[in-house]
Amino acid sequence: MRLSEMAHALSITRSATFRTAYTLTAMGCLLYDERSQTYTLGPGVLGLTFGFVASREVIDIARTELERLRTELGWSVHMGTLDGPSVLYVFRAAAGVGDTSIVHVGRRLPARSTAMGRVLLSGLDREQLVALYRPDAPGASYGKGPALPEILAQAENDRAAGLVIHTGDFEAKIVSAAAPIRDVSRDMVAAINVTRAKSPEALAEVEGVVRGKLLETADRISRLLGFDPEA
Repeated sequence: MRLSEMAHALSITRSATFRTAYTLTAMGCLLYDERSQTYTLGPGVLGLTFGFVASREVIDIARTELERLRTELGWSVHMGTLDGPSVLYVFRAAAGVGDTSIVHVGRRLPARSTAMGRVLLSGLDREQLVALYRPDAPGASYGKGPALPEILAQAENDRAAGLVIHTGDFEAKIVSAAAPIRDVSRDMVAAINVTRAKSPEALAEVEGVVRGKLLETADRISRLLGFDPEA
């Protein structure tokens, strides 16, 4: 399908269509043929489906804990998995009144510029990060965020901290904190985060009670998945 055909089918401007097609091509969801100047579906579409289905078991196990965390804190709670340079949101428990988050299940955001994405990237080794964000890789141009040298240093720091706190990452005026989820293999299989509109109260809470309850919840979910920190 040509760009003009896509714009007509979607009833949006050609420039908006180009930006969308460019992003989907970088993600591998579309393939562009320069000779015919047409787009076709790419393997990334299958990755979207596989990543969502593979996360269902983890969600079923974690749901009660995540909903309890939402109730106890009054913050919105999410779970995400890493899919290439993106964090794919697979669960959301909205706080209700005052929830300003625009993130919903099925949305993908650049991993390097979100709290939950940074946690997931910290689960990769140096070789995997280089493959994902080297200058000629699709991930290098997907979304805004630090370049490879900064990503490597950031991942090392996040790995040591075991937690990422942002006071305004991909979404402005949002406070968020994220922690890793591991299974019996000790691999990081997901991450969870809590978010709330930025305020003096939220900034104080995220460094105190929120941090503690988030880490406790992540630990309980990981243990339910068979993770043994002492093994």
